[in-house]
Amino acid sequence: MKLKQITDTIFMVRPYKFRLNEQTAVNNYYQDPGTKIINANQRAIEEFDAFAKALQNKGINVLIVQDREEDDTPDSIFPNNWISTHANGDVAIYPMFAENRRRERRPEAMELMEKEGFEIKDIIDYTSAEDEGVFLEGTGSLLLDRVHKKAYCSLSPRAHEELLIEFCEDFEYTPVIFTAFQNVGDQRLPIYHTNVMMALGEEFAVVCLDSIDDKKEAKNMLRHLKEDGKEIIAITEEQVSAFAGNMMQVHNEEGKRFLVMSDQAYRSLAQDQINRLERYNEIIHPSINTIETLGGGSVRCMMAEVFLPKKN
Repeated sequence: MKLKQITDTIFMVRPYKFRLNEQTAVNNYYQDPGTKIINANQRAIEEFDAFAKALQNKGINVLIVQDREEDDTPDSIFPNNWISTHANGDVAIYPMFAENRRRERRPEAMELMEKEGFEIKDIIDYTSAEDEGVFLEGTGSLLLDRVHKKAYCSLSPRAHEELLIEFCEDFEYTPVIFTAFQNVGDQRLPIYHTNVMMALGEEFAVVCLDSIDDKKEAKNMLRHLKEDGKEIIAITEEQVSAFAGNMMQVHNEEGKRFLVMSDQAYRSLAQDQINRLERYNEIIHPSINTIETLGGGSVRCMMAEVFLPKKN
């Protein structure tokens, strides 16, 4: 089986009651509790719909589940934190830091994938780790090089090393471990998710090396990226704050590649960075300002990739 780094099918959740989640704001410093946005939920729904349509217009297959009122899940728009799918037919379900986010895990997502012709062979469920206060938030915490079988992970209150090691043993990945930091007041505190400061494409890696304060860890990560032939496109901590690390490469049914990032992220990039990225793919950059400001996440967090095999 030839392993693929990118996919033409993604799973998304259309929000019902989007708002700032106080339970996640304790360690997601990209959320802005001080900002009041009128009609935030309606704005988020409009941003979501425009984003999904922009992907579909490029020939990318988007599977959408509608959030439900009774769940009261303000962050349901970020499904990549609770589920990942894999080319061998496995689905992993992850433990999440915020109690109200655990209600996001819904079997309807897997039912939709199966209805669309994908095969689920096994479910690996890590959620019992929540009882021990141990978390690993899906492909927010894990940046997976699916071709070279490496899992890049920045440790944080949302990404525990012991669970990362367990995942790597189960899925036969090599862990590449570090801690990325950001300035919060006069402190350097861990960035909550790896995918905020780093993105992997087929032939390139976008990474904020300045956020890794331990130079040995930064050097080790660079060694892994270089030995796998990735062109390294460095971004600054300021660009990370504009969600320039939270991007994802996809392709359409014809095989054309696209790099998806938010409009805020796109506008933060220098022309040289854009030129280097455009050598590999066309850039799609929807505006999702409400979602970024209140949710503290961006486009990559909104897309859970579907790598499952098709049923015969």
